[in-house]
Formats: sequence, structure tokens, C-alpha cells
Amino acid sequence: MIMNCEKALDEALELGCRVTANGRAAGYIDELAKKDISHLGAAMCSLDGNIVEAGYSREQFTMQSISKVVTLIAALEQRGHDFVFSRVGKEPTGDSFNSMVRLDLLSGSRPFNPMINAGAIAVADCIDGSNTGDRIRVCLDYARRLTGNPFLAIDEDVLRSEKSTGYKNRAIVNLLKSSGIIEGEAPDVLELYFSMCSVSVNCRDLAYLAAVLAGGGKDPLSREQLIAPGIVKLVRSLMVTCGMYDYSGEFATTVGIPSKSGVSGGIISAAIGRFGISVYGPALDEHGNSVGGLEMLEYLSQTMELNMF
Repeated sequence: MIMNCEKALDEALELGCRVTANGRAAGYIDELAKKDISHLGAAMCSLDGNIVEAGYSREQFTMQSISKVVTLIAALEQRGHDFVFSRVGKEPTGDSFNSMVRLDLLSGSRPFNPMINAGAIAVADCIDGSNTGDRIRVCLDYARRLTGNPFLAIDEDVLRSEKSTGYKNRAIVNLLKSSGIIEGEAPDVLELYFSMCSVSVNCRDLAYLAAVLAGGGKDPLSREQLIAPGIVKLVRSLMVTCGMYDYSGEFATTVGIPSKSGVSGGIISAAIGRFGISVYGPALDEHGNSVGGLEMLEYLSQTMELNMF
């Protein structure tokens, strides 16, 4: 099984490397713009914790929107389904990840889903804690446990870059505050959101996280139930419908695996009952998804028959 995965991963990497020149790094965040767009890496983690890797799988990058999955799990575990989804919906939008159009048109309504920026900011406001630092530690602890890496930390350079360029997210959080969607102070909520986007990971870390999701919330090595099964099913369903920004519908037809991408070039995919996959390539398409990563996932889905549909 692992040998077959290794061969498929190497073949996928070769295909992915052919298209990296077709994308560009996320230039609106200075630190992300510095990344070499020719780099591509991947890892696969079985449900018993065996990991195979290819390419730049150990290169560090930040979680960006993949952290939305972690924060949502933390909020649901802490506050419960009804509380969290009184603040955010479950519907795909068809809009870009940082769009404010529907928020403005439908003033006072919930953001459509937790996988877009507005929804993730609303979810960040649901995290319980005595202060902002405490809430960041809560979410970071979840990230460490779900990736199996107790040493995960925030990349302070990226965090500074996020804060210095995050004008659209400031507009979103202020609009949510003015509409009564969030209760906390806008700067504090945004500090948590930016901090989680700036958590530094590699493909190995994220493949482990994807394996936890693929395995019904169980730690691949210890077999401890890290996430309640009901929460896992809910999160995976949102990944299918909303996890790839405004490319989610197309991705569901071509790849068909619950996935979540981030503008640093990372993508996690949870092949349910099989294994977790993580790909990384900072060259992005117009939707904000890794061009090389998409090529790899489509190949793996077809070759290994992973499409859940």
C-alpha cells in the first residue's frame, strides 16, 4: 500500500512540476511573494501513521486558509454546533475567498460558510478564552494535536506581513462587528485570525492532519479520538462544498475528495477511509489554489480511485 502510494506520489510530482510556471505567488502578502514558485512537494499519511513524501515536502510554509479547518473544529468542540452556526452558514457562495459583496448586500446576515474569510472571522469570534492570547493558544494547541507536531509555531514575519497588508480583512471584521455578527472587539478577533493563518507547517504536518480527518477524527498513531465523529463529518462536508474557494464545484467533479486550500500554496485532502494527502506549491491560479497541487491531486484521485462520488 505505502509502496504504491510512493510511486503514485512521485508520478504526480513529475506532472505537477510541468505546470508550476503557469501560476504566481500570492503577491498581496509580502512574505508569501518571496516563495519560489518552482517548488512543489507532497506527502501522504496512512490511517496507521505511515508517511511517504516527495519533492519539497519539508519546506515550511504557513497554513493560511487551511487553518480555517482547525479553528472551526476548535469552535465546534468548545461551543457546539448551534452556537457556531448561529454566526455563520453552511452554503457555498461562488464568490472569491475575500469577497464582501454579499455581506454588504445582505447587511446583518451571517457569512455564507466558514471556509471564506468572512465566515472564518466569525468563527474566530466563537473561540472561548479569557483574552486574545489565551484564544490563540487554544487554537494553536488544536493545530499541534491534529498535525501530530507539538512544536508548531507562528511565523512572526508572515504575521507582520498579514497585519500590514490585511486591509480587506479589516473591512470584513468591521462590517461583521457593525452588523452584530461578532461580539468581541474587532482588532482582537482579527489578531486570532491572522495568527492562525501564520502558523508554520510542512506537507508532513498537513498530511497527518488530513489523515485524522480521513480516519474519522482518530489520531493515526495513538488511535485516540481527537475530534468527535459528528464534527468530522460536518467539517468534511464543508470542505467538499466550500473548501477550494470559488473552484469548489469544479474540484468536486475532477478530484472529488474533501479538501481545503490556502494561498500559501498548501492543500489538504482527506480521502475518507484511505489516507490523508497534503500538497504544496506556491504558484497559484486565479482562484488562489496551487496549480501544481491541483495537477497532483487530480492525478492521484484518478490513478488511485479516490473520488468519493
